[in-house]
Amino acid sequence: MHGFANPARFLRIARWLTPLLLLSGLVVTGAALAYGLFLAPADRLMGDTVRILYIHVPAAWLGMGGWTTIAIASLVELVWRHPLAAIAARAAAVPGAVFTAICLVTGSIWGRPTWGTWWVWDGRLTSMLVLLLLYFAYIALAGAAQRDMSAGGGLSGAGSRVTAIFGLVGAVNVPIINRSVVWWNSLHQPPSITMGKSAIDPAFLWPLLIATVGFSLLFGGVVLARMRALLADIQAEARLRRKAQKAEGQAEVLSAAPDSL
Repeated sequence: MHGFANPARFLRIARWLTPLLLLSGLVVTGAALAYGLFLAPADRLMGDTVRILYIHVPAAWLGMGGWTTIAIASLVELVWRHPLAAIAARAAAVPGAVFTAICLVTGSIWGRPTWGTWWVWDGRLTSMLVLLLLYFAYIALAGAAQRDMSAGGGLSGAGSRVTAIFGLVGAVNVPIINRSVVWWNSLHQPPSITMGKSAIDPAFLWPLLIATVGFSLLFGGVVLARMRALLADIQAEARLRRKAQKAEGQAEVLSAAPDSL
């Protein structure tokens, strides 16, 4: 794992992997959505409204997957002090929040004709909203920690550890989202896909799985792109700091020169 801890080695891999993930994700997602929206059959009960499935479900999975990424990276940061773990967690926060928001919006649109209302305080919907709020809090906390680290001149510190702990604690909400439709009475349908079996007809299942793969590739590409951008910001700040320190040292030498004369 520490073989990829060197930022230069990571950047060499990410430089070609990022466009590969983004391009392949666009192609796979576009093909899956085109089939799901225009060629897949309508549902017997929900009609054409079922087509939002191909966006809503992958967005829900990646919303939870984004926080799972944050939790794993936070654990690696706290236990193994991996230098890129905090950057990976920060990079996953924004796309994870975007997918969570897409899930909530598409779910609301889907719920209007299905349930007759835009929103209910259902266990699944409420816990997903809590996840979005957790994302917002994490992004704000990570930004504050980054500003403190920039001012202190380090890549790790108390602020980063607090952010990592928050990432781990927030992961408690992920299994709550997953099991909410089982634990409580819910308008939301129970899990359609479980280990080893699926209640979804293959005509809907295959484009759904392909769309999920495509969205996952896009998620990975965006995370790598954001990691590269965050590393570039850190490196730029480090160069500016060194220049400032060098300038201060030269100024001190010049100010001390007349006294020595």
